[in-house]
Amino acid sequence: MRLAPLMLAMGLGLAACAPTPPATTAPTTAETGIYGARTDAGPNGEPIEINAVRPAYLTERNRRQRVAYNGPDAPGTIVVDPYARFLYHVLENGEAMRFGVAVGQAGKNFQGNATIGRKHAWPSWTPTANMVRTQPDLYGPLKGGLAGGVNNPLGSRALYLYKGSRDTMYRIHGTMDPSSIGKATSAGCIRLFNQDIMDLFGEIPSGTRVKVRTQGESLALEGPLVELPNGYLAPAHEAQTAEAAPAQ
Repeated sequence: MRLAPLMLAMGLGLAACAPTPPATTAPTTAETGIYGARTDAGPNGEPIEINAVRPAYLTERNRRQRVAYNGPDAPGTIVVDPYARFLYHVLENGEAMRFGVAVGQAGKNFQGNATIGRKHAWPSWTPTANMVRTQPDLYGPLKGGLAGGVNNPLGSRALYLYKGSRDTMYRIHGTMDPSSIGKATSAGCIRLFNQDIMDLFGEIPSGTRVKVRTQGESLALEGPLVELPNGYLAPAHEAQTAEAAPAQ
């Protein structure tokens, strides 16, 4: 089975995972710190190389940072805001670790409370029966599942949300397309940079409470946002100020 055309059609951005030429200058902080290149053990123990995130993708809203948190959620909670494209890991003392995320079509299909019922490193992925039925040419060849690895849309780690014993089909996962973080995407649920989901995966246990905000909750806590021509979000007042500023 030839997967290359299929992967391209699914918009997984696999070209972003191609090896980059050796650096000819001193590495940046992004290349040597949290978002630097990593080698991870794949699903069968094989080494998988994860490229450093390009500095251009590490915008102020995308990069991981500790921030003041004014939501009502208890420490330890994971809060997903698909409208502001943020994920928060709530900490003590009114703070949280904030992560930028990409939000796919399924990222707004669930709201409210859930728990992390399963965790998987380099997870496999299987299209739903509805996906196979409605787009058989695209998803039919994968109806038996796609093994975990660099060609898998779930990336390096996945957290599966449950309500009681029921799988909500809502996923928090990595991506092999780091350029998508901070943007709305055509598929998937909630994507993080692989480096972010790997570290979060190691910090939180199964059973962790997750709150997915509604649009109204997002507006009340994050304020109005607008989407810029580059696909990123910005606070409405900042975008208006930028538009009103005279050209230099």
